[in-house]
Amino acid sequence: MKTKFIFITGGVLSSLGKGLAASSIGALMESRGLTISMLKFDPYINVDPGTMNPFQHGEVFVTDDGAETDLDLGHYERYTHAKLSQKNNCTTGKIYHTVITKERQGDYLGGTVQVIPHITDEIKRTILELTDSVDVIITEVGGTVGDIESLPFLEAIRQFKGDVGKENVCYIHLTLVPYIKAAGEVKTKPTQHSVKELREIGIQPDILLCRTDSFLSPEIKAKIALFCNVEHDSVFTAKDVESIYEVPLVFHQEGLDEKIVEILNMWTKAPDLSVWEEICRKVKNPTDEVTIAVVGKYVNLRDSYKSLNEALIHGGLANDCRVNLDYVDSEEIERNGPGDGISRADGILIPGGFGQRGVEGKIEAIRHAREHRVPFFGICLGMQLAVAEYARNVAGLEHAHSAEFDPDTPHPVIYLMKEWVNYHKKIVERRDEESAKGGTMRLGAYPCHLVRESLAYDAYKKKVISERHRHRYEFNNRYREPLTQKGMRISGVSPDNELVEIIEIPDHPWFLGCQFHPEFQSRPWEPHPLFREFVRASLEAKRR
Repeated sequence: MKTKFIFITGGVLSSLGKGLAASSIGALMESRGLTISMLKFDPYINVDPGTMNPFQHGEVFVTDDGAETDLDLGHYERYTHAKLSQKNNCTTGKIYHTVITKERQGDYLGGTVQVIPHITDEIKRTILELTDSVDVIITEVGGTVGDIESLPFLEAIRQFKGDVGKENVCYIHLTLVPYIKAAGEVKTKPTQHSVKELREIGIQPDILLCRTDSFLSPEIKAKIALFCNVEHDSVFTAKDVESIYEVPLVFHQEGLDEKIVEILNMWTKAPDLSVWEEICRKVKNPTDEVTIAVVGKYVNLRDSYKSLNEALIHGGLANDCRVNLDYVDSEEIERNGPGDGISRADGILIPGGFGQRGVEGKIEAIRHAREHRVPFFGICLGMQLAVAEYARNVAGLEHAHSAEFDPDTPHPVIYLMKEWVNYHKKIVERRDEESAKGGTMRLGAYPCHLVRESLAYDAYKKKVISERHRHRYEFNNRYREPLTQKGMRISGVSPDNELVEIIEIPDHPWFLGCQFHPEFQSRPWEPHPLFREFVRASLEAKRR
């Protein structure tokens, strides 16, 4: 079968859910037996989101090969079986960097380098790179139609239909149809204007997805179709739902997948959505619930912990319970000590993060979890601070800390390792405090060997695992013996035994810290083992 291409754009305003829409369409295509790949175009000039503040951009999602990407790639992986990599997220910065590099190398034979054709050709080349042995490529264009930054991407996908043939391309536009309470009706004008702007660029959408809080009537759909020049059966409701995992089912109920395969002239098997039906059944009808305190400094922006939040929900699915998340500001703990959010939690989780702010509050939360025997899960920075807390308060290493936050600490239990083996590049990397922030991080999937008698092995049920990393600082091996003599268990290490990956406290109901980010590999149909066991332990703690 010749590869087909679906392009998803957004209008009216941002945060309408293009990423979830693209992911759900991917899930529907897979339910029909098709193989897919997914691509996100981001219009900002940063080469990647690695150095961007989570308040501006949300979570940075990491792939197996070490790409720092947009959080929508997390949705893509949680909804589909697509294998994502560096090739699946592309920014304006990355495109221009590639074109300028080629120009400096003389690749354009002295020609004048311009947005059209050079930038647009590079964008199209990025799409075509993914065509190997997949049936459908779903491409999401970030931003909102009308943004000046998005224009080169929109021009490129406009040209694409002429390059590959109109029978191989489907344009889907996601818009807003708001309900105006004072008027007592929904308004289609924002959608009309958005489509008008898209058509002025030269793209006539084949399908309109209308984000709204209730199903649109046939009359409203007919009106939208008339004014936007689409077929009557090409207007679909993208209805607000209780759980994001309902979106594929709602789209299928509306007939979206049937229309897509019709437009692309594809023959597929009948869709099988039983997996999604079972996931939604578990989400809506749990037999119990548990409260997890997530202690961090980005608690006012949930997108900062998007994969983490979903992985905790998956852990609940595995234990037939609802996971209630209580976000606790670590700076508030510094000011006032552990409050109600900590004391009423059935489990405490410290996620990854960067920067000094709120660190001592996190350490205080870890101490509370250890001393009060509350199930604890520390991820990346959470593990590092658990090591510091244990060193200070159990091993007697006064003022022990991470060198990241206290360069003068007498006991740098966490430090910047000067040399380490980069498994992806097959070289020894060297780094110091002056190195570029993103350039010397340990990024992507690395192998880890587990100790058989451990919480980690009990969860994974295998000796060797692979998990994704995003950090610069490491466990200082000078402190292995002092800490293990005082009861800490090192249960996961790199194959060469140089890097500590997992620590535990054996005489505790469930206390585990890992240097990697397990949330990046959790799926609703396959919850991550550590989240599954952490939620199970928290549920048991609640029942005690």
